Amino acid sequence: MTMNNGMMTRQFSESISDDELRQLPLLQFEGKVTLVDNMDRFYRAMADIGKPAVLGFDTETRPSFKKGRRYQVALLQLADADRAWLFRLNMIGLPPELAGLLSDRGIIKTGVAIRDDIKALRALTHFEPHGFTDLQNMVSDHGIKELGLKKLTAIVLGYSISKSQQVSNWEAPALTEPQQLYAATDAWVCRRIYLALNGKETHHNR
Repeated sequence: MTMNNGMMTRQFSESISDDELRQLPLLQFEGKVTLVDNMDRFYRAMADIGKPAVLGFDTETRPSFKKGRRYQVALLQLADADRAWLFRLNMIGLPPELAGLLSDRGIIKTGVAIRDDIKALRALTHFEPHGFTDLQNMVSDHGIKELGLKKLTAIVLGYSISKSQQVSNWEAPALTEPQQLYAATDAWVCRRIYLALNGKETHHNR
């Protein structure tokens, strides 16, 4: 650790090799996953989320393997310390209550490369995004040059995460358990990285 303007700051590696990455233990979300695929579940989920200080944030879109074809965003993931909510936007759209959360300045939503995520969400329902923090904008202040979530997780938290479900079909009639865990982990890890960069979580501390 070093002193910076009277504050203690952690020293992080600026990058990590693929070989080093493969040697790290795997990190996966182990909390409660709530799949939100109808409006009854949606209203219960919004009540559960409440007004947390920080939420991990991510989205998933069905991959396109045909040039020129793009799909709308299918899934929005939000996570706190031990809960993750997976909103199936291809089934419920982006209701005003959820748009309101995305506009709430009092709730930090943190993720990686979130500009495209927000653009895709606004294509469903127009809202003014507030309270968003992109981890890619934070890490340069800590001397980190990597920008992808997998390597940021390794550098900041000391773990690897699986990306095996990244190009799976997020518009499938039912999401598999591996898909749900992948989606939940991505959002949850973003929150943990945000807290660690702010000195509120320690390296290798689950």
